[in-house]
Amino acid sequence: MLTVVGWTAVRAGQAPPEAFDILIRGARVLDGTGNPWYRADVGVRGNRIAAVGSLDQAEAATIVDAKDRYVTPGFIDVHSHAGPGLLTGPLRHGQPVLAQGITTVFVNPDGGGPVDLRTQRAAYEKQGIGPNVGLFVPHGSIRQQVMGMSDRDPDASEVAKMAELARQGMLAGALGLSSGLYYAPGSYSKTAEVVAIAKATAPFGGVYSSHIRDEADYTVGVVAAVDEVIAVAEQAGVIGVVSHMKALGPGSWGLSKTLVEHIEAARARGVQVFADHYAYEASGTGIVGALMPRSAQVGGRDAMMKRIRGELREEIREAVKTNIARRGGADTLMVSRYAADPSFEGQRLSELAARAGVPPDEYALQMLEKGDASLVSFNMSEDDIEHIMRQPWTMTCTDGDLVPMGQGKPHPRAYGAFPRKLKRYVRERGAIGLADAIRTMTSLPATVFGLKDRGQIRAGAYADLLIFDLDQVNDAATFQDPHQLAEGMTDILVNGRWTRRDGQFTATLAGRVLVPERR
Repeated sequence: MLTVVGWTAVRAGQAPPEAFDILIRGARVLDGTGNPWYRADVGVRGNRIAAVGSLDQAEAATIVDAKDRYVTPGFIDVHSHAGPGLLTGPLRHGQPVLAQGITTVFVNPDGGGPVDLRTQRAAYEKQGIGPNVGLFVPHGSIRQQVMGMSDRDPDASEVAKMAELARQGMLAGALGLSSGLYYAPGSYSKTAEVVAIAKATAPFGGVYSSHIRDEADYTVGVVAAVDEVIAVAEQAGVIGVVSHMKALGPGSWGLSKTLVEHIEAARARGVQVFADHYAYEASGTGIVGALMPRSAQVGGRDAMMKRIRGELREEIREAVKTNIARRGGADTLMVSRYAADPSFEGQRLSELAARAGVPPDEYALQMLEKGDASLVSFNMSEDDIEHIMRQPWTMTCTDGDLVPMGQGKPHPRAYGAFPRKLKRYVRERGAIGLADAIRTMTSLPATVFGLKDRGQIRAGAYADLLIFDLDQVNDAATFQDPHQLAEGMTDILVNGRWTRRDGQFTATLAGRVLVPERR
């Protein structure tokens, strides 16, 4: 009797049970840090995680039985072309993004996108968006605004103007500077120019993310191009990211080992250098970016077309022929989008040229004369993909567009990059462990880009959360049928609000424009 009375007295004096808006019970928690999973409950209150642990006595407006599935932080895509699509009404929810488990995308990559980030940010905030968005200051767009499509070096006043535009972008909330030194007009820049502009982002804790000058052996070579990112990071005093790192084309296969060695050496001497990647053997870009020499693009598209149709045609055609060979031949190039003739989409350049009875290089120019085309280029080796993936400083990205369902045959990475890594390289091949893979998608990018309280499951962090069964995760999108949403991410929270519940999307637009908090 005494024991019962004492127990009753303690119960009577206890505080009421904790109350949450959402309580996820019985989860295998992968907290994003790289720790192995542990079994716990997760309580969400408002837009934050309020508690993680044994919450058996807690109450909640919504209780979800995880049924021993994984609960992870929402994924962060550090290199996305979804920016323009998210500003269109039908696509603003970002279902192809969210279905992959991506709750945050970084836009304006490769040095492209609007210079005026305040207006871009205001547009997202006014209309509402499904995933969170982080903004890059686009070097190429800034250069084009100040210098047009000129291939000359800037003078001191022009450098000052570009640096000021970068500074204004950082004041508007940018993550850092993106460049596309492989593409015109960024390709016309020398390293010193990029360093000067990157320095303008340094006081804000800026990150320099670069589509490097050469991913193969077009110009300086992929090794020298990675070294350039290291040099910019070191000289400008910023974090450097080699974006969608790869060794492109048979002539560069195996160089991933050298690239890793160079990054490791830089990190050993104190330079903050990272990389990101997507887990596909094919890349994707425009026909101009893939095949046209940059010298032909000086002055813009009209000037380029005059050269193609004039006395430089043969010289340009020879350069195109060389570039086709660099990528492994015309049979490795598939047309993914071509507004001039959509029937070309899904066909190889070799097939189209053979049918027309002309060499592939000549046919590529004929296509370009009718309109721009996008290509998928099958040009990477599995050994390089896995070696890059396994590095502790490599993050995950899509490099994917956000386009209307059924429009063209875009690279399937736009629909499946993150699930593909989990399915093919974690579950099937064992190339990387699950906890490490999740870290590359969550806490690592949040740390690199200074997103406080993102990318982890812990009390106080924002409630960007996923629930999934690893065995059900699937990248349904294929190269011939890419418009297929990824499968397996059944439940998705963005800032504490359901954007997907029991496999069904909601109408909620819970995304925010994220600003780094280390400045």
